[in-house]
Amino acid sequence: MMHGSLSDNEIMTDVKNGDLNKMTILFDRHHRALFGFLYHMTHNRETSEDIVQTVFYRMLKYRSTFKGTGEFKAWMYFLAMNALKDTLKKNKHNSESYDINDVSSVLGDKVMTDDSLNREQEIEILIKSMDNLSSGEREILILTHFQKLKYQEIAQILKITEGAVKVRVHRALNQLKGIYLKKVSYGVR
Repeated sequence: MMHGSLSDNEIMTDVKNGDLNKMTILFDRHHRALFGFLYHMTHNRETSEDIVQTVFYRMLKYRSTFKGTGEFKAWMYFLAMNALKDTLKKNKHNSESYDINDVSSVLGDKVMTDDSLNREQEIEILIKSMDNLSSGEREILILTHFQKLKYQEIAQILKITEGAVKVRVHRALNQLKGIYLKKVSYGVR
């Protein structure tokens, strides 16, 4: 049977109504992106894989809470963020990692034009800059720029308005650029 034409919401509604086998369709569609999000937050492949499994387990366990009114992805990332927080509390482990290509696209090319810096220095400075952001700032940048979620979806995940998402993204980007430029000017610390 073709499932490509069914929306995520339709599939999750079927799962909610007892067709648990359809969860594999959602897993196939979303596990890579979910893993990427979690890996950006944890910098740990094994932990990220475990959390992906936890998220899909929780989708089954809490399927009755899926309303079907919002986007499925927003609900999935909401569950993922809660699973991530639970894991970090349990492990008391909070190191993050970033794909340098993603980070430089967040900062924009203008920041990355200093010829005196080599690629390795840029990577080191960007990673340290991301690490200096608050977890909320990192989270909002990862959702918008790495996971490419729309502001409306992020608003659903974080349970805030779209306007608040825009403000947080703007502030986080400015914060990241400021930290990066200071590190370039004064040397990496």
